[in-house]
Amino acid sequence: MSISMYQASVPQFLQMLASLSAILDKAAAHAAARKIDASVFLSARLYPDMFPFVRQVQVAADFAKNTSGRLAGVELPKFPDTETSFDELKARIAKTVAFLRSLKPQAIDGSEGKEITFPVAGQPMTLKGQPYLVDFALPNFYFHLTAAYAILRHNGVELGKKDFVSALQR
Repeated sequence: MSISMYQASVPQFLQMLASLSAILDKAAAHAAARKIDASVFLSARLYPDMFPFVRQVQVAADFAKNTSGRLAGVELPKFPDTETSFDELKARIAKTVAFLRSLKPQAIDGSEGKEITFPVAGQPMTLKGQPYLVDFALPNFYFHLTAAYAILRHNGVELGKKDFVSALQR
């Protein structure tokens, strides 16, 4: 049995964004319980040349919405990168989820060979739909999601693997 482009993308994004939203709840509770200003977590990085936590969440959400939207051939919603709190990041995730839920499987299925042009470091890049999803978009989405998780874990938020993959969308 084969897997469709929709099945390989939207349900994965929805599952992991739900986990990320729950992780944000744990981080907010951790900060409140220990009287740590949330901005400490939002600006934290794993290494000086990496994005801070807030940007990792923004980019993960953007990969989910932009990838799905490009595969579906619809206009991409634009979200300003202005979040300064856990609640604002959760709202960004919620807007992303609402957009993903608006996409119909038939709009994405069959996009394996569709040419997708997208910016990389300010320059246009073009890939066919399947390599775009499997070789570029999904690895980038999971990279930024994992970096966000790792930043919080490194900074003492009690998270485990179950938090990362807990929100199964069955």
